[in-house]
Amino acid sequence: MVQKADVPDNKKNNFTEEDPGELFKTIVNTLIERKGEQVTHLDLREITTLADHFIICNGLSETHVKSLADEVSEKTRETVGEKPWRKEGLETRRWIVLDFVNIVVHIFREETREHYALEKMWSDAPRKNFDKEI
Repeated sequence: MVQKADVPDNKKNNFTEEDPGELFKTIVNTLIERKGEQVTHLDLREITTLADHFIICNGLSETHVKSLADEVSEKTRETVGEKPWRKEGLETRRWIVLDFVNIVVHIFREETREHYALEKMWSDAPRKNFDKEI
């Protein structure tokens, strides 16, 4: 597992509320643009060393979940030259994880999101919901 300390300085996300960074904006905007539902950001910087940020959303079907993951991977590569360090769940399409090291994207089917309840598990994390592009 890559630890945040192992990430080169040019790959670290200097996130602020005023300017969350191009990678973060590209991910959120792509999910909104492609009709991802309930797009939520959890700020984990003060809670864990696992990741700085979770971006969570759900899709309407397994096909939609896969297309959201594909589109985020493609747009981040095209726009900011970043691709996920690791991808998980592409086969089952119920919960796909795109790991950009400091930002981890979780794309769920709605019932899977409810079952695993990441927002409840990380309830002490500051959160922000997005319903439009940033």
